[in-house]
Amino acid sequence: MLVVVCVKQVPDTTQVQIDPVTNTLIREGVPFIVNPYDTHAVEEALKLKDHFGFRVAAISMGPPNAEATLRKALALGVDRAILLSDRAFGGADTLATSKVLAAAIELLAQEEEVGVVICGKQTIDGDTAQVGPGIATRLDFCQLTLVDRVEELDLSQRKIRVRRKLEGRHEEVEAPLPVLLTVVRELNRPRYPSVSMRLDAADAQVELWDNSVLQLDVNSIGLKGSPTWVSRIFSPQRSLGEMLGDGVSDPEGAAQLLIDKMLEKDLLAL
Repeated sequence: MLVVVCVKQVPDTTQVQIDPVTNTLIREGVPFIVNPYDTHAVEEALKLKDHFGFRVAAISMGPPNAEATLRKALALGVDRAILLSDRAFGGADTLATSKVLAAAIELLAQEEEVGVVICGKQTIDGDTAQVGPGIATRLDFCQLTLVDRVEELDLSQRKIRVRRKLEGRHEEVEAPLPVLLTVVRELNRPRYPSVSMRLDAADAQVELWDNSVLQLDVNSIGLKGSPTWVSRIFSPQRSLGEMLGDGVSDPEGAAQLLIDKMLEKDLLAL
């Protein structure tokens, strides 16, 4: 059985710039790292490999320099690395991205059964948390999001039980295989590669799949196939707060000052 883990190269900076013409990320001169949530996805895939003997394939969609991200996965113990790179894929939003990734997973499934797909909860550059569920929908896989613990994987019954991290509580859910998981940082502690594995990864093959391999309609992928785009990125502007009255010795007076201020700014309807 094959476990597929999706990883993404993301900018290691808060100074993200957008091309005003194409509304896509300007990559030149920006340092990149592996998306932090995806490092936990890789670790969980490797834990399944350690326990069940599964093979692990890492896939990433990005420019040619994203190969470095996949070599880091190979250095950790991933068996196969595939870079999905083609100008036709460029400028993709989450809808178009999930289409390319799902097509790659379907192609892998023709060679070997794909039982589990693991993605990070979200990426730190987009923060949409949409790609994982989008892949699951396209593949018709059950999707279990916000996973912070894999409780049990029963191969004989072909089912998995996980714990999901929700606001103020946890939820345990069970689903049949094949399944897609999106994971949070609390799931595990990523391992470090050994020196020998780093050296082996430097010489290992990273497969390059372009659209001649996936054979997708160019109008349904990349910028052409993206119904949404980023129009502007900016840091929130926060002004200094204003102290109103003395809420300790005169709470009623402070409350009245707050009401008056809200009325003045037309923030309160009476």
